[in-house]
Amino acid sequence: MDWLLIILTVAGLIVFETVSSIDNAIINADVLATMGEKARRWFLLWGLIFAVFVVRGLLPWVIVWATNPSLGPMGALLATFSSDPAVVAAIEESAPILLIFGGTFLVFLFFHWLFVEDKNFGLRSEQFFSRQAVWFYATVSVLLAALVWFALQINVMMGFAAVLGSTAFFIVHGFRQNAEIQEARLTKPGMSDLSKIAYLEVLDATFSIDGVIGAFAFTLSVPLILIGNGIGAFVVRELTVRGVDQIRSYCYLKNGAMYSILVLGMIMLADSFGFRIPTWLSPVATFAIVGFFLYRSVQYQKKEGAGAE
Repeated sequence: MDWLLIILTVAGLIVFETVSSIDNAIINADVLATMGEKARRWFLLWGLIFAVFVVRGLLPWVIVWATNPSLGPMGALLATFSSDPAVVAAIEESAPILLIFGGTFLVFLFFHWLFVEDKNFGLRSEQFFSRQAVWFYATVSVLLAALVWFALQINVMMGFAAVLGSTAFFIVHGFRQNAEIQEARLTKPGMSDLSKIAYLEVLDATFSIDGVIGAFAFTLSVPLILIGNGIGAFVVRELTVRGVDQIRSYCYLKNGAMYSILVLGMIMLADSFGFRIPTWLSPVATFAIVGFFLYRSVQYQKKEGAGAE
């Protein structure tokens, strides 16, 4: 991997991690506003260290280990730094299992947003799909059946990984539904700052799963994922403190994040079935999609400002 591609990959990871964590930044800001100054400083310092080095560092390593159990825990950790042809071949051989797992998770995540979640309508078609929420479960069920059928023709473990991807989505979705319920309780007086910090750490870990899984569409290199997602996590913390109101005003950024998730999920699925996708496509597509919806958000701001005058 040459330096230009490395820089492009890391930049893409930073942008993707940032926009996919917008909801996390907003919830953090709302809860932090109800906490004492000492607790806020503790969360923003030690919480950042935990988010970068534990969650975003540990999770990619666990995923590589799970898809390459023969390497063992230390072998999986060292494999990402190794140039041993046998180790490289082992990771490449297991890549389709990892990619179909991640691709299934991300595509399910997109369809749930498209059909079920409340949103600002950035495209006309989104309003139509929001009226068809009842079709979400039918859509993902048929998609999963098709993925498993074709995967089983290649590798039994690929079919199992697709099922695991759907399982991971529903587990994470359950945690997030609970987070929405708990957020209203946390912003009211009566709960200790320690409890709020614990809640925010768990919530951050839940929201980071999207960014970590999506990162494998950019690269299989855990060090690059750690660098890109780590810087992205730092940006999210800065937005939490200084720019959350500004982020709220960019009403279509979440749309950009979700369409990026769809494209990355499709790239991972295509790659898992042997279609060789250029490495540069993931970051370039992320820049283009996020840039488009950022532009739409700015245009909307200007339109609203002109209307107010």
